[in-house]
Amino acid sequence: MSASAAPRAAGDDPGTLLARLDALRAADLPVRGGRTMAYVYDSGLPGTEELATAAYARFAGVNGLDMTAFPSVVALENDLVRAAARLLGGTEATAGTFTSGGTESCLLAVLTAREHARRTRGVDAPEVLLPETAHAAFHKAAALFGLRAVTVPVDPATFRVSAADVAAALTDRTALVVVSAPSYAHGVIDPVAEVAAVSAARGVLCHVDACIGGWYLGHLRRAPDAPELPPFDLSVPGVSSLSVDLHKYGYTPKGASILLLRDAELRRYGWFAHAAWPGCPVVNATLQGTKSAGLPAAAWAVVEHIGTEGYTELARRVHRATGDLVRGIGAVDGLRVLGSPDASLVAVAADEPGLDPFVVADEIRQAGWYLQPQPAYGSSPATLHLTVTAAVAGEESVAALLEALTAAVSRARERGPAVVDPALRAAAAASDPDALTPEEIDVALGLAGIGTSGALPDRMAPVLAVLQAMPPRLTERLLPEVIGRLYRAGE
Repeated sequence: MSASAAPRAAGDDPGTLLARLDALRAADLPVRGGRTMAYVYDSGLPGTEELATAAYARFAGVNGLDMTAFPSVVALENDLVRAAARLLGGTEATAGTFTSGGTESCLLAVLTAREHARRTRGVDAPEVLLPETAHAAFHKAAALFGLRAVTVPVDPATFRVSAADVAAALTDRTALVVVSAPSYAHGVIDPVAEVAAVSAARGVLCHVDACIGGWYLGHLRRAPDAPELPPFDLSVPGVSSLSVDLHKYGYTPKGASILLLRDAELRRYGWFAHAAWPGCPVVNATLQGTKSAGLPAAAWAVVEHIGTEGYTELARRVHRATGDLVRGIGAVDGLRVLGSPDASLVAVAADEPGLDPFVVADEIRQAGWYLQPQPAYGSSPATLHLTVTAAVAGEESVAALLEALTAAVSRARERGPAVVDPALRAAAAASDPDALTPEEIDVALGLAGIGTSGALPDRMAPVLAVLQAMPPRLTERLLPEVIGRLYRAGE
């Protein structure tokens, strides 16, 4: 079922409209219960979703564009920034901005660093220095804001970047160095203190991407039985900014993140102000202008409701479940966990040639679980990604997942790996992504199992195998074509 192309002349009644929305949702992955182990975060706490919905409704019409007209926006955002700063090593000088999500927080961190480098160091061809495991959001920021992204390889066993390699890659053009706490693909924390030190020695800003792990790790280390974690937050000398999402392990509705900066002076480099026009003067702390205050209100309500003790207990539960899963996956014949996860993210690779992680992903999805496929890149082989949330943090849920995974591995082994025609590999290697014609794109996508209708196949392993076999630039050329076929306004 698809949504109607245009509003009807006589509108449907609310009950009918909600039923149509429910029908649309029927094909989606579940967002509650812990079986979707990427994209969504479920605290498992009853009443939390209802509280967030009620708080959003109270502020849905409030426009965050002008905080002088709506001072409630300032109050909400100040409370959330203070909570994040207290948790993650901030001081009274720490400044922050509420954003729409981790990508916007990362974009603003890069934009701030670019402007800082231009105005204080005269850098006119700025670079952002990234471990190869850094989130794609930083490459997006480089593309949008005109920086050159310089990547540094990571250790093939630990998947952490080394401070020595960062130091060797630093130049007078480097505007920002990024480290992860943890990295999304493998769940490991980069050596933040060491990297921040070499960055500071060159007068370069250092950003910690703690979008997915900051709220979780910050609370986990408060627990009496907390594991020993490396330093990663604003208390580390040389760290100038940090991003942390509330809609991940803060379990708030989507659209809530915080960018923390060492002080208000640094924050000003990322703001936009304009008065040279006949309208009202504009100042934006984010990439958005008009924005609903419903999202900070919903985030504020959930954060206040769960509280420090509640988040600490949720973090303890997630930590225990992650450890149980890592040990259990290690006991599944044919699988291995990459690296040694510091947080609640686990990368699972195949440990035998005939076992294809992409086929395992298809098989376990048939059993009602979603584990995210991650294609091979650099020293990291193809893997399955698991984001462990509080909703799966129980003995029964962990046991059910391990049982389903074991069965999926057995079925995947029988089915065999997705095979890519060697001729296709050779053609892909010789292709110029920028010179592809529409006809050649149709052929390439057809070979990957994607027709002109835009409908994706039930089993994605063959598609992922083809995309993985292509050079990254060619994959980047084709992926927008795949997604573009899903959005067909003319039908």
